[in-house]
Amino acid sequence: MTPGAGGMRIVSFGDLGGAELDAWHALRAANPALDSPYFHPGFAAAVHAAERPVQVAVAAGGGGIGALVPHHREGRLLRPVGWPAADFQGPVLAAGAAFRPLDLLRGGATGYAFDHLVDQAPGFEPWVITSRPSPYLDVTGGLTGYLGRASKSGKDNMGQARRRAAKAEREHGPVRFEADSADGEALARVIALKRAQYAATGARDYFAEPGRARLLESLLRTRDGSFGGVLSTLHAGPRLLAAHFGLRAGGVLHWWFPVYDPEFARLSPGWILLRELVGAAPALGVSRIDLGRGEDEYKRRARTGQTQVGQGLVTRNPVRRVAASALVHARAAVRAVRTRTRP
Repeated sequence: MTPGAGGMRIVSFGDLGGAELDAWHALRAANPALDSPYFHPGFAAAVHAAERPVQVAVAAGGGGIGALVPHHREGRLLRPVGWPAADFQGPVLAAGAAFRPLDLLRGGATGYAFDHLVDQAPGFEPWVITSRPSPYLDVTGGLTGYLGRASKSGKDNMGQARRRAAKAEREHGPVRFEADSADGEALARVIALKRAQYAATGARDYFAEPGRARLLESLLRTRDGSFGGVLSTLHAGPRLLAAHFGLRAGGVLHWWFPVYDPEFARLSPGWILLRELVGAAPALGVSRIDLGRGEDEYKRRARTGQTQVGQGLVTRNPVRRVAASALVHARAAVRAVRTRTRP
């Protein structure tokens, strides 16, 4: 445990006591901006146990614990817990409470880099370099409720998904959807398909580090009523057409690792799976599906709304901040070119 100025101390996640965990749950429950499963202590616990060490900055406030910031340390750089696959980031604190991001820089740490900072993260405004949309689906009332809120494009794609599901059944056998599977072999297939997708597109292979597959396996086994992994599968006959592994906390499901078998691409199985998941939302107790940051066409078509997430760097070094800003804007320019030239 490392004490610091401003009543903040750094604690290994494994050394947190009941008071800290109780405060984490209470602060999160009282702040609607933190309803994503990435802010649940169960996510930090799973990452700490299966992948890599998690430290938590614990700040005093209101006569007790005022804020907690789970993170990883890489040399002198701090990153949010679960990076690079954490789609929502920020301090766990009461709504409207003050926070000083520079207080995180202690013990030789010179920067806190974030790339999915939630809108309602007080004190971080000067450090945000750019913001991007993070779409979501309001699935209150299931498929009927969603279709009442969806754009024309969303309605059209859901209608096409229904017709393609019928075609898949005619050509390949009965279509079966399981909203919440505990099948470890199906999860292994999801990871294999995702790795093949990374290889085909030239993207960095998230699962190249073995601890990340263990993380998903651990989350699949987590059956806490308030938090856990959710594996959804879509079969036609004996074949897996598409699947998705996500995180769920309360009424929020985060769309995390969607995959489909390229052999069935002409059927748009991802849309079929998404339609089935929207229909199953009430039975799962889910009212919102967060799609995560990105301008992917299917996210744009399916969304019923969006929030903004920020990218930036907390640092006392102005030169380093200018360099980080230049890199972020250069990458944004490359994305814009790719979007304009995409067939």
